[in-house]
Amino acid sequence: MKLFKICQKIFLLFFTGIFITSYVFADDLSPSDDLIDISDILTDIESIEASSNGIQMPTINSRAYVVIDRKTNTILVGKNENQKKKMASTTKIMTALVVIEHADLSDIVEVSKKSANTGGSRLGLKAGDKLTVSDLLYGLMMRSGNDSAVALAEYVAGSISDFANLMNEKAKSLGLSNTHFVTPHGLDEDEHYTTAYELAILSNYAMNNEIFAKIVGTKNYTITINGYPKNLTNTNELLGVLNGVYGIKTGFTNGANRCLVTCCKRGDMDIICVVLGADTKKYRTTDSIKLIEYAFRNFTYVNIEEILSNDFENWKKENLPNITILKGVSNYVDITFEELPYSSIPVRSDLVDCFHVYINCKSILNTPIVKGTSIGTITLALDEKIVYSGNILVNTNIAHKNVFNYLYDFCQNFSTILNTTLLS
Repeated sequence: MKLFKICQKIFLLFFTGIFITSYVFADDLSPSDDLIDISDILTDIESIEASSNGIQMPTINSRAYVVIDRKTNTILVGKNENQKKKMASTTKIMTALVVIEHADLSDIVEVSKKSANTGGSRLGLKAGDKLTVSDLLYGLMMRSGNDSAVALAEYVAGSISDFANLMNEKAKSLGLSNTHFVTPHGLDEDEHYTTAYELAILSNYAMNNEIFAKIVGTKNYTITINGYPKNLTNTNELLGVLNGVYGIKTGFTNGANRCLVTCCKRGDMDIICVVLGADTKKYRTTDSIKLIEYAFRNFTYVNIEEILSNDFENWKKENLPNITILKGVSNYVDITFEELPYSSIPVRSDLVDCFHVYINCKSILNTPIVKGTSIGTITLALDEKIVYSGNILVNTNIAHKNVFNYLYDFCQNFSTILNTTLLS
């Protein structure tokens, strides 16, 4: 009986160890059957394009995804991109950002017992270990260390809950209304969530930080723990492999499944791809490649400022003479439209000729008119979807006539009549 109990314990410990190992190193180590050949995926994409007529959307396994243009935050393609989802270790994008904005990267951090005992993917820290904030950040983003996340949270805010408050404050300042953080590492919690779109927006903001971008764009790096070197390899399987990829973060939990956020730049186009809830690492990688290739192969930048300006100038030539200015010192009004937030936007290649400009402007204006007054709207639609709407503005001040203006007009008119009479 005693022997049976011993065997039972060994059996449980063995399978518990297998489970913990697969969970802990989910982002770091891949079984051989989880590896993929990117060239095969690209070949498949090319064969699909060659056999189809027009643009064909690739088949995607991930439960939610989005691709945005970094310059404009325009959504190029998405599915369930506004649904709240668990995001696993992609949480660490916000963790790293908050740390960078609040901490001195050269400071030394002593790892607490709580940090050292954190489960999930780990850098491998022990209680009492000492390393810099900078090295902890590399461990956080390259190795996806949950122990690094807790150590940084405790260093910056004193506790996980207080650090989560900082994360949520930052999310609020960025307008991320469907994002909420409970932990710095992203292990499953019911009230810990984001959306694919808001994660893309957060990632875009974070990548503008040079320190952050450098860390997530590093393939291999050596940190120092207690004076001893430790070599790290980035868990991002696309970094240094797929053309143009320069960041940013992997993720996995049982609740979130496989997640990946990717930055990719080719030529003038710079995009962020987010996939959430892929069934396997192979799917998240394949999905990301398919979406990235779809974006680069099927979208091009169109100068919408030029389209608006050309249509607006043609409209002014036809309609400005018909605008009546009541009791103004001038009968001519100079107008313009609000400055665009960006001059060009990415457009799917089959829609580049589908722009329409709509102008709605008052035909009678009461004085006085102050420069900058809105007298109408100009709207640009792409295939019936509004991509820009702005006010039409008066470009000069136009005063209301006073008694002297009327007297001057009377004298001018009288002089004209008199001259005409004398000449005849």
